[in-house]
Amino acid sequence: MAGNKNLHDANRAQKDEFYTQLTDIENELRHYKEHFKGKTVLCNCDDPRISNFFHYFSYNFEQLGLKKLITTCYKNQNRDLFSENKSESAIYLEYTGDKNGDRIPNPEEIGVKPLKGDGDFRSPECIELLKEADIVVTNPPFSLFREYVTQLVENDKKFIIVGHQNAITYKEIFKLIKENQIWLGFGFKGGAGHFFSTYEDTATAGDHKKGMIRVSGVNWFTNLDINKRHEDLILYKTYTPEEYPKYDNYDAINVNKTADIPMDYAGVMGVPITFLDKYNPEQFEMLGLSASAGYDKDVVGIPFLGQRDARAAINGKTVYARILIRKIK
Repeated sequence: MAGNKNLHDANRAQKDEFYTQLTDIENELRHYKEHFKGKTVLCNCDDPRISNFFHYFSYNFEQLGLKKLITTCYKNQNRDLFSENKSESAIYLEYTGDKNGDRIPNPEEIGVKPLKGDGDFRSPECIELLKEADIVVTNPPFSLFREYVTQLVENDKKFIIVGHQNAITYKEIFKLIKENQIWLGFGFKGGAGHFFSTYEDTATAGDHKKGMIRVSGVNWFTNLDINKRHEDLILYKTYTPEEYPKYDNYDAINVNKTADIPMDYAGVMGVPITFLDKYNPEQFEMLGLSASAGYDKDVVGIPFLGQRDARAAINGKTVYARILIRKIK
């Protein structure tokens, strides 16, 4: 995918400045409003003066009933959106709500505080701010997604963050998904996001936007309970061995599309990773993931019946990453 090429090129260069649109933030966070009352929110991968995350939470502070908003950035002290993080120091902002009654976050109502270091989310002072927070909401660096999520989980934080669907296949991330410690949010329209960026947009899709980069396969990841997580997927197809062949190297059938999961098959099924967008843990048991040539029983979750390549295969031909599931009801 060209959108994936944009992401891979940026990752190889360790370039992670993808700035999220306000409309995308609004479209996702409208589903979580009941979670924010009385809470301290941290946006710890943002330039707080131009961050749309800070904009959303500061302008909706009273409506959401927030206790405090904290926003930090990495090294960036210039007002230019693309200041290339050249400053050797950083700041963070604190906002505790409207003071003059106009319901607007005025500059004099926002506390601007210096950081001793560069604002890296892994630094001791930023970890102290993390400990103060109840919910973390941001777009973290895609190249550090594993490390970023690990820190959130280790500190027992609730979160709503942007990531790429490829992260689902990371061993560390999939383990959390399998154990119901993290799941997908409501997502981006069409499975693609447009981000403010200085990188060249090489996407071949027709929906280009000036001054933005299109990345396909982006998702919201969260551990806050949402309605969609409890909605049953409606199944209507019936199983036939012709339409659902068994893998050469696993005792499981292949399902090419989530919508085609058979309603009358009780065994193990391999489904695309996009299944996670419809996953209800009360309807399906998640057993594992077949995505790597190397077999790891803790990841795959079912016995490997082959000799070499552990990726699921049909008639000797490997298929793309498959999540292995079984119906509960």
